[in-house]
Amino acid sequence: MKSSKQSARFLTARRRLNRRLAVAAVAVVAFLGVVLAGHLTNGRRQVAAPTASPSASAGAGGARAGEFTFVRRAQADPMAVGAVDAPVVLVQWTDMRCPYCAVFNRETLPMLLKEYVDTGKLRIEVHDVAYFGEQSEQAAVAARAAAEQGKFFEFIRAVYKDAPEHKHPDLPRAKLIAYAQKAGVPDIAKFTTDLDDPGLRAAADASNSEAAQLGVTSVPFFVAGDRTLSGAQPSSVFRSYLDDAIAKAG
Repeated sequence: MKSSKQSARFLTARRRLNRRLAVAAVAVVAFLGVVLAGHLTNGRRQVAAPTASPSASAGAGGARAGEFTFVRRAQADPMAVGAVDAPVVLVQWTDMRCPYCAVFNRETLPMLLKEYVDTGKLRIEVHDVAYFGEQSEQAAVAARAAAEQGKFFEFIRAVYKDAPEHKHPDLPRAKLIAYAQKAGVPDIAKFTTDLDDPGLRAAADASNSEAAQLGVTSVPFFVAGDRTLSGAQPSSVFRSYLDDAIAKAG
């Protein structure tokens, strides 16, 4: 029979273990709650800002003072559109197989380009993610291969134009090459070779990892100034969101 001291030590250890398990269970439930919320709302929610530090310095070719460090503001950035010195940068995370990313690209992006980008108020910078399997990963590489030839936005426009409304499109290699042709990528042979470029794959993987580290859990996901927006929101929501960011930027 165990002594009273041994029993006390056993009970103390057991209580500590139970506390650790309870904390772990709460963490798992909280994590699943965030993931499920993203799926149940189809990404249509406004959430807290990603956990990244604002830049402490200003200047061309990088985030300005007060902007998050993932803001690039780089000249000749093939995955960005708009003036490098625009008052506000809208950062977008997108997956080539995301149906709601396609809705945003088809229905809202043209308005943003006309009313905000073309008037010098806004710059849009795209970060790719791959949440829906190997085809998402390969499509991210394909978009970067198109970007190598100055056709990034034309390529994603071609992909999203054909995307089904409520399911993930099938994007095998042959389709990616066909979309490159539709997008007017000039050197299809180079594009095809670049689909296997380890450097482009590494860059896409790094972008995906960064999104996870920042806490981006659903797409499309946006940051403008110090506020975030998630989902293919109506144009009126984007106008209010961007007007507020521009006003704060002065």
